[in-house]
Amino acid sequence: MTTPTVLRNWINGEFVDATGTDVIDVVNPIDESVVARSPISGEADVDAAMAAAKAAFASWGTTTPSTRQKALLRLADAIEANSDRIVAAQARNTGQPDQQIADEEVTVGADQIRFFAGAARMLEGKSAGQYMEGFTSHVRREPVGVVGQVTPWNYPLMMALWKIGPALAAGNTIVLKPSDTTPESTLVLAEITKGILPDGVLNVVLGNGETGAAVVSHPTPAMVAITGSVRAGIAVAVAAAKNLKRAHLELGGKAPAVVFADADLEKSVAPIADAAFFNAGQDCTAVTRILVHESIHDAFVDKLVAYTADVTVPPLNNVNHFGKVTSILDSVPPHATVAIGGKRKGDKGFFVEPTVITGVHQDDDLVQQETFGPVVTVQSFTDESHAIDLANGVDYGLASSVWTTDHATATRMSTALDFGCVWINCHIPLVAEMPHGGFKNSGYGKDLSGYGVEDYTRIKHVMSSVE
Repeated sequence: MTTPTVLRNWINGEFVDATGTDVIDVVNPIDESVVARSPISGEADVDAAMAAAKAAFASWGTTTPSTRQKALLRLADAIEANSDRIVAAQARNTGQPDQQIADEEVTVGADQIRFFAGAARMLEGKSAGQYMEGFTSHVRREPVGVVGQVTPWNYPLMMALWKIGPALAAGNTIVLKPSDTTPESTLVLAEITKGILPDGVLNVVLGNGETGAAVVSHPTPAMVAITGSVRAGIAVAVAAAKNLKRAHLELGGKAPAVVFADADLEKSVAPIADAAFFNAGQDCTAVTRILVHESIHDAFVDKLVAYTADVTVPPLNNVNHFGKVTSILDSVPPHATVAIGGKRKGDKGFFVEPTVITGVHQDDDLVQQETFGPVVTVQSFTDESHAIDLANGVDYGLASSVWTTDHATATRMSTALDFGCVWINCHIPLVAEMPHGGFKNSGYGKDLSGYGVEDYTRIKHVMSSVE
């Protein structure tokens, strides 16, 4: 039996022991073996990380955009060069296939860091001008300072990069708390920044929810950012409000795929199913609700069930989440039908069968609440207005898609859908140049794109007399 790795915090450019003795077992979700033991960092550990970040900001916050660009480009190269280490570390914690991590998080993540490197030199502002006679004004865009960040377990490396990339590009320093179930790839990332980022610019503290709360409520950060559940996002917003910190919240989703009668079923079923079950549905943009015109409902379901029969998904991330998803599947309302799946797969690990459920009602928890697993519901609609009501009739507003061959329908729907992203005849592709973020209970603030970098800046008006 392999001895579990003992993990340590990364503070001021080195690994350091946490001050306390309490630890968390990090479990491989494939076989439920303990692969690492992670400390539960307390206030003293958070204080040390914040002090390091604050000291580092004095110089990093005044570096030129070109200096930050060079550092981020070097970091992107280092991420690719350490792909094998990152993949091995993350796979132990998530059970994701190695190739998926390499392709979707390492390669894509390095590309996203390269985008942020360029964005560091492309921040926009108004040109200087005389807006009052005898005075000249200009706008300075500055980093906000120290940023506290909390990342989730579904894409540990990618979510860390989405957080640190724009913050570093804008000139901020960071204290990041990764999920307690998936800390290892974030620690590899921190270690490879040695010699690329000045000590103290990026700090990682390990721990549980209380550790994350200590990061968020600490008086040092000027801004806090989280990717996580609605419940966690509300807690962060409340804590941030107590001392008027800025908050950046990327929360859950309940994405609809709206399939019209003229959609090409041969070209829509597979990508919709893939967008529902990729990463075992542990994706806030995943298709969770398929809304199909009543005239093609049965044909679509038949094709979806046939396709799903051949889908293989990785395990759910942890035992608590596994219990939540299986409990939901054990409580399917009697008016609904499990067309395929609906059960645990095997007797070892946290695997759940890809599941399609039909006959649900709009007010069912299956429709209204985020499952975050390989579960998709199917509802029928009568016309465009009905489709819009069903699609928008949830508290989330992160992502959606429209499937139609009619341009006018697609255009109307892209306006009517109350979601931060609307895909047309596709679902789930993301590019670094475009913003990612939602409305309503899906939070506020944007990841990726130039908007993401701007979120980590503040605006200062400078006016001088010309006389």
